[in-house]
Amino acid sequence: QARGKSRSESIDQIVANARAIAEMGVKEIVLTGVNIGDFGKYLDSQTGRFRRQTKFLTLLHALDAVEGIDRIRISSIEPNLCDDEVIDFISQSNTIVPHLHLPLQSGNDKQLEQMQRRYRRDLYADRVSAIKEKMPHANIGVDVIVGFPGETDEDFAETYRFIQDLDVTYLHVFTYSERPNTPAYAMPGKVPMEVRRQRNKMLTILSEKKRRAFYEAFCGSTRPVLFEKSTHPGQMSGFTDNYLKVE
Repeated sequence: QARGKSRSESIDQIVANARAIAEMGVKEIVLTGVNIGDFGKYLDSQTGRFRRQTKFLTLLHALDAVEGIDRIRISSIEPNLCDDEVIDFISQSNTIVPHLHLPLQSGNDKQLEQMQRRYRRDLYADRVSAIKEKMPHANIGVDVIVGFPGETDEDFAETYRFIQDLDVTYLHVFTYSERPNTPAYAMPGKVPMEVRRQRNKMLTILSEKKRRAFYEAFCGSTRPVLFEKSTHPGQMSGFTDNYLKVE
């Protein structure tokens, strides 16, 4: 309600911003937004309906051609909008890095429907597989919510197993909290807060296991690093293209 209807900046303006950033000597930019996969949509004031002027893929093509930027990182993109064209282009791009963050929220189709998500778990698994097929070295992050109204022990166990079997790297785990004036606020099946915290802890531990396994898979390999800062005398820290922190 506060942010209003979805809207997109023009490609020309975004490219101009990227060029200005490149002139400052900055080597990496991150694309952010509420739902950047929906880029290009605008609200037609006459009809009150959303229309699309361009596509997210068109924006990626334009930014990939900006000189002076070594890396473009996509902050988050919904799985139903991360289509094969986007994945193919990222896999061949000179600047867009193999690091994607795909919000899942739940590995249970019943809850995904309650959350009004525009995808189901099978589609999510398909998108992860498509990314890994093109970019085996890709780092994939996941958003997940625990304790959403109506989430039973069986529902959570299904989410846990689903994520456990996914070839992903890390999780951002959020504990559901009530917000007045939202549809979920009035839903039945409130989950006790202690149960929510316990589920958060279980997924946080799973995340650390997956992250460690991903890091260990690259021991002994060589990847490009963009160093960012000095944390100790004689040391620099930064990230590889696929988001491994290196000192």
